[in-house]
Amino acid sequence: MRHTLTDTFINHDRIQSLLEGSHTQPEPSRVEDLLDKALDLKGLTPEETAALTRVESPELVARIYETARSIKDTIYGRRLVLFAPLYISNICHNECLYCGFRASNRDLGRRALNEAEITREVEALIRQGHKRVLVVAGEGHDAHDGLDYARRAVRAVYAAGERADAIRRVNVNLAPMSVDDFRLLASEGIGTYQLFQETYHQPTYARVHVRGPKADYLWRLEAMDRAMEAGIKDVGIGPLLGLADWRFEVLGTLEHARHLEERFGVGPHTISVPRLEPAPGSAMASSPPSPVSDEEFKRIIAILRIAVPYTGIILSTRESSEMRRAAFSLGVSQISAGSRTDPGGYTEDEPGGEREACQFALGDHRSLDEVIRDCARLGYIPSFCTACYRLGRVGADFMDLAKPGEIKHHCDPNGLATFLEYLLDYGSPETVAVGTKCIEENMARLPEQAAARARKMLDRVASGERDVFC
Repeated sequence: MRHTLTDTFINHDRIQSLLEGSHTQPEPSRVEDLLDKALDLKGLTPEETAALTRVESPELVARIYETARSIKDTIYGRRLVLFAPLYISNICHNECLYCGFRASNRDLGRRALNEAEITREVEALIRQGHKRVLVVAGEGHDAHDGLDYARRAVRAVYAAGERADAIRRVNVNLAPMSVDDFRLLASEGIGTYQLFQETYHQPTYARVHVRGPKADYLWRLEAMDRAMEAGIKDVGIGPLLGLADWRFEVLGTLEHARHLEERFGVGPHTISVPRLEPAPGSAMASSPPSPVSDEEFKRIIAILRIAVPYTGIILSTRESSEMRRAAFSLGVSQISAGSRTDPGGYTEDEPGGEREACQFALGDHRSLDEVIRDCARLGYIPSFCTACYRLGRVGADFMDLAKPGEIKHHCDPNGLATFLEYLLDYGSPETVAVGTKCIEENMARLPEQAAARARKMLDRVASGERDVFC
């Protein structure tokens, strides 16, 4: 059933009423009570979350950060999952004023990679050590042709490489589809279906999406409902920060998550927090309508971690290395690394560079090895784990483990095993030295039973086994 804008689950009037008096500071005792409640890992209501968005006191902001760190460590432990986006097409019929791929950008070289080119891109990612990719495409084909192209792309990604040296999980970021088309996409064995609403604020949405299929706010908003109706267990949502008031976007994201939980019993597997960055030929991308400062950005991550504690929070290479380091401890659990945002970028771009065919400018140009070394120095476990997908711990089964904080008893051992695999097969000497120390330090933090399981897995990897998981 289609919603109208007056009865959609994103209730604009309600959100605006919660944000009224956004400069009025909540009482410190109220904030402390909310943060104490959040430690129960049950999340917060929109009203409670709105109160946190009004906090400006440095002391209380520090308490928000402290609470977010505690929740992230309780649920996900020290691991950071790594992946790479794989752009297969920049052909697009949409006119999104902030995007380098928009239809009117005549200076952009358009292309859709064929299967041989996709295979070469994947082989380049495999040589770096990647095990997870996110397939991304513009909305540039007719619905049937676009779905067929995407399905062939997913098959090509899975087919590249050898069994132990291959991409083990393909997630996708593709245009909204019908329920029937989502069923066909699911049959290819994808992991998470990811789609950003860009902005939950409908008037802003209409202003920045002026032509093309994407101009339909509701068709995009309801995509996750159709995907889950079609049997896709894990979905990923998120706003593009900088288009509208960040407080509205936080509450819109929360309302979206709550809707999915109420209807399907499962909230979003991930929430992404991309921030608007310069894009080729877009004045809006360089001058965001509602810019988000670094301090506001950190608060957004922390508040989302507190309000939706079970979800994975994804941070991309849009952000600088300095911002990424600061954000890790505030709730981020997945990051991209060594990214390219143009079709063919992994095999054709100059190292450390990007072409004008990119969707947006990157803030972190470091290689996968450099990012891994940095994460390990900070004490995090760089993880390429895909165990949950392989063992059926998806959808409600994953949430049953994530919500009470049990999933980390799988995440930490599996993450350590995949990290050692990376070090042995791809790591530079400097990264191997840093990573070996990181593994031992994290082993010492594990509970006895988890440490024993992890030690056995590490021994198997060290003896030559690959793709070891529990």
